[in-house]
Amino acid sequence: MNIKEAADRLGISARAIRFYEEKGLISPVKQTSNGYRTYTENDIWRLQTIAALREIGMSLQDITQALGEIDQGNQQRLEEYLELQQAVMYAQWVELKRMLDTTQRMIDLNRQDGPLDVSHLHDLADSSRRLREARQNWHDRWNYDMQAAIHDQRVQAANDRLPRQTDSNISIDSGPEAMQATVESDRKDGPDHNGDEVRSQKNSRTAHRPNSDTTYPADAGSRSKDLRVGAGPFNIYDNYDEALEQTASWISPVAGEKGLDIGTGTGNLAGRLLERGAAMTAIDQSREMLRTCRTKYPEMHVKLGNFLALPFADQSFDFVVSSFAFHHLSPDQQQLALQEMQRVLTARGRICLTDLMFVDAAHRKTYIQQAEAAGHEDQLQTIKERHFPLLDGLCGSLEDAGYVTKHIRHNALLHTLLAVPLR
Repeated sequence: MNIKEAADRLGISARAIRFYEEKGLISPVKQTSNGYRTYTENDIWRLQTIAALREIGMSLQDITQALGEIDQGNQQRLEEYLELQQAVMYAQWVELKRMLDTTQRMIDLNRQDGPLDVSHLHDLADSSRRLREARQNWHDRWNYDMQAAIHDQRVQAANDRLPRQTDSNISIDSGPEAMQATVESDRKDGPDHNGDEVRSQKNSRTAHRPNSDTTYPADAGSRSKDLRVGAGPFNIYDNYDEALEQTASWISPVAGEKGLDIGTGTGNLAGRLLERGAAMTAIDQSREMLRTCRTKYPEMHVKLGNFLALPFADQSFDFVVSSFAFHHLSPDQQQLALQEMQRVLTARGRICLTDLMFVDAAHRKTYIQQAEAAGHEDQLQTIKERHFPLLDGLCGSLEDAGYVTKHIRHNALLHTLLAVPLR
C-alpha cells in the first residue's frame, strides 16, 4: 500500500510516517519505476508499534532500541523498556499528585478565617519545590549493574568472616500478629524490652537512646563491645544473613499475602519471604540485578522501579520490606520513600526495614569521632558517601503516621525496624 493508504489505516498523518522513516525506524521499499514507497504488512506492524510506544511517551531513542530488541526476538529486553517507561509515568503521576495536594493545602489556607498570610503560601511552595527536587535528583552513583554478577559473593564473603548465626540465636519471638497483640499492654506498661529488641510508640522516645535500651543479640558475644563504635572492623554486609532472617521472621507472612521488596538486588530477602508463602514482587533500579533475581527466583514478579515513585497503584500490598538499600537515599528522599511505602500498602499493611542506621545524632557523632581516632578512612568515606538514617527519626516519622514500631540491633550500625499500623 502507498503512504496515504498506510496513514488512513493507522490513523496517523503521512508526515509522521515520513518522520519515522527519516529517523530510521522504518524502511519501506521504493518502487524502481517512480520512487514511490510501498508499505508492507511488516511496515504497518512496525508503525503500529511505534505509535503505541509514542502514545505512552517513550522517546524516539528508546523506541529505536526497543524495536531492535523486538527484531532480535528479545522479549525480556522489550519488557524492560516498557517497565522503564511505566516507571517514568508513575513518577510523573506521583509528582502530579503532590502538586494537587499542595494546591489543595493552599486552597484550605485561603479559606481560613482572617486575612491570608501570603508567607504561608511561600512556605508551602518552597516545601513543594524541595520535595520535587529530592525526587528528581536521585541517581545511581554506585553502578549496581556492574556489581550484579558478584553481589552474592561479596555478601557471602562478609558473612564468612563472622561466627555462623544459628536459628536458635535469632530473636523471633513475635511476628506482626503478636506485635499487634502487645499494643494494648504497651499502652499500659510502656515499651517492652525483651533483652534483644525494643518496642516503641508515639510519645515513648526513651526507646531510642543509644547503647541503653537498644541491646545486642545473644550471638554478638564478645565482639559486641568492638562493634559498638567506629574503631572496629567494618563491612556493610556484616550480619547480613542474620538480619534478613530477622526481617522475614518479623514479617511472618500469611500464605498468599502480597509483599513488595524495594531495592531487592539479587532477591535474597524477597526469596526468603517467597519461601514462607508470600506472593512477592521485587523492584530495583538495576536491570542486571533484576536479571540475576529473575534467574534465581523465576516465580517472583520483578520490575524496574525505585523508592521515590513505586510503579504500583495505591493499596497494592500487605507488607513492604527493604534491606541494605534505604541508606542510598538522602534524608529528604527517605521521607518521600516512607510516604510512597504507605501509599502502596493496605490499611493494615506493615513495613520492615533492615539497614545500617545510627541510633540518633549523638550515636553518629560518637561513631565518627572514634573512627577518626582509629584512622579508619574506609568507614569515614562510606559514611560520607551514604546517608545512614537516624533510627529515632525513622521511628518518630512512622509513629507520627500512626504506626507502632519495634527494632533490634545486630551490630554497631545494622538494625531491623518493624512498623505495624495502630488501627
